[in-house]
Amino acid sequence: MTQCITIDGRKIGPEHKPYVIAEMSANHNGSLERAFQTIEMAKRAGADAVKMQSYTADTITLNCASAEFQIKGGLWDGRTLYDLYQEAHTPFDWHKPLFDKARDMGITLFSTPFDFSAVDLLEDLNAPAYKIASFEAIDLPLIRYVAQTGKPMIISTGMANNDEIAEAVAMARDSGCKELVLLHCISAYPAPASQSHLRTISDLSSRFQTIGGLSDHTLGTTVSIAAVALGASVIEKHVTLSRNDPGPDSTFSLEPHELEALCRDTGIAWQALGQAGYQLKDAEKANVQFRRSLYISDDIKAGDKFTAQNVRSVRPGFGLAPKYYDDVIGKTASADIAFGTALRWDMVTK
Repeated sequence: MTQCITIDGRKIGPEHKPYVIAEMSANHNGSLERAFQTIEMAKRAGADAVKMQSYTADTITLNCASAEFQIKGGLWDGRTLYDLYQEAHTPFDWHKPLFDKARDMGITLFSTPFDFSAVDLLEDLNAPAYKIASFEAIDLPLIRYVAQTGKPMIISTGMANNDEIAEAVAMARDSGCKELVLLHCISAYPAPASQSHLRTISDLSSRFQTIGGLSDHTLGTTVSIAAVALGASVIEKHVTLSRNDPGPDSTFSLEPHELEALCRDTGIAWQALGQAGYQLKDAEKANVQFRRSLYISDDIKAGDKFTAQNVRSVRPGFGLAPKYYDDVIGKTASADIAFGTALRWDMVTK
């Protein structure tokens, strides 16, 4: 399995703090200034990267109102695909100012391209990585085109079955991608926590020998934190300046204080994983003295026998370990021993 990749100088993998991606998506609400503010917010909250999406309505769908192009149910019920993407897209002429803003802020920015022209634009801007969205995970020509850049690639696997994921991974690797992350994803908006099936993350990593992560569309941060405990090295969450502001993705996006909590708590969850082992931990060393040990519970004269009345297993832990209790009982004292003395082997007649 690939143990580590690097995006924009940041190492990503099981031995490194989770890589948190703040997905801006359509939550700029048509305002370049709001997009700038979202980048600033993500930096303040501690995210590692901001991700946007690179398409126009014409590069992602057709301007067609037939039934097949109508959205039925869910957040966007009744809209055509063209209408939704016309509202939600990030204009191509915003891309350079957004990349410049991210560089000024000291945070990584990359994008999800939806066609070749978007990849070309992002290459001109020296994007450090690429994300393939769940809905495009079956678009093998797009995956090939992105992989040929040689940049790290992150693929969301929502809706894809094992064969489709295998085809995407093979195409990426055969086309030049050396650094690959697979994100488990439930492509529902919002996604129910009960259908998250987070154990898939480690299975993805093992099955395809990649770094694993989660593109999380559930509400809140609990599922993302649990994902880190199950091996996720990358967490992607949609973010917004405020859910009170209308936008296509705002209802299932994190607000600034929630993104800050996500960055903090996923880091703590990763720290807590540590390594399997049973050695004494540094934090425990001061408390070893409070474990139980054998103490003299009544004054003893030399030659007296040790009995249940004059030897007890008590706290603190400066005497013989309690496991030696049966070895001591019935033996005789080698000297006078006062009440409250920690029992040592030199006090026991051989």
